Amino acid sequence: MPPRGKKPRTYDPVRIRTAVTAQFAHVCGAVSELGPEQLARPSGLGDWSVAELAGHIAWIADSLAGGLARPPAAVAELSAVEWPFATASLAGKISEAARETLTGAPLPELFDRAADRMERALAANPGDRVLDLWIGDMTLADFLVTRTVELVVHTDDLNRAAGLDIPIDRQALAACTRLLADALALKAPGGAVEVRVPPFAVVQCIEGPRHTRGTPPNVVETDPLTWIRLATGRTRWAAALDEAHVRAGGERADLSALLPLMS
Repeated sequence: MPPRGKKPRTYDPVRIRTAVTAQFAHVCGAVSELGPEQLARPSGLGDWSVAELAGHIAWIADSLAGGLARPPAAVAELSAVEWPFATASLAGKISEAARETLTGAPLPELFDRAADRMERALAANPGDRVLDLWIGDMTLADFLVTRTVELVVHTDDLNRAAGLDIPIDRQALAACTRLLADALALKAPGGAVEVRVPPFAVVQCIEGPRHTRGTPPNVVETDPLTWIRLATGRTRWAAALDEAHVRAGGERADLSALLPLMS
C-alpha cells in the first residue's frame, strides 16, 4: 500500500492500454527483422540469448491474454506499486515460460499471435476484472501498469543487446518511471530526500528531517532511462554517478542501499 497519508497514484486506463499495445507493436516490428547472429547474442540477462529475451517479451502479451482467459479471482491482493517487490521469487518460473514460448513457432509468428490474443482479450474485459496470477491476484487496470514496466525495461534490454533502436512509447515510459519511483517511496518512506526524474516523477523518501520550502537539502535527479536501469539492476548507483547520469546532493542523497528495487 502507499505510504500513510499519501493517496495512491492513479493512471488513465485508456492511455495505459494504448501504451501497452503500442509498445508491444514496436517490439513486434523490430523482432521480425532480427537475423540469426543477432538472435544468438547474449542478452545481458543471465544466460538468456536475445532470442530468449524476445521470447519472454512475446510471453508478456500471451500470458496477459491467458490470464484473462481464466476465471476471474474474487479480490485483488496486490497493487501496482507493490508488484516490483513480488517479482524476484518468480524469476525461474518466468524464465522457463520464455523458453517454452520459443518452442511453439518462429518469433514473428509468436509475436503476431500474442498481439492478436492480447488485443482481443483487452477488448473483452474491463479494468476492474481481477486476474488470477502467479504473483498474486491483481485488477487488470493495475496489472497493465506493470506491463509498461516489463515492456519498457525489456525494450531497452533488446536495444542494447541487439544494437537496435526500438522506440519507447512516451506514455509507457512515463508509467514505468512513475511506478518505479513510487515503489522507492514505498520501500523507504520519509521526506528527507527528494528524487526527481523529469519530466515524469518526483517523490520523497527516506526517514529524516523534512523540508517545507525552497530547495530540499537532499536531492537526487536523473533521466527516466537511467532511473529505470537503476531500479531494475541494469546500472549500478556508483557507475551512474561516475558517468554523471545521476546528480546527487546532500548527505542523505545516496540510494545505493535501496537499489535495485527489482532484479
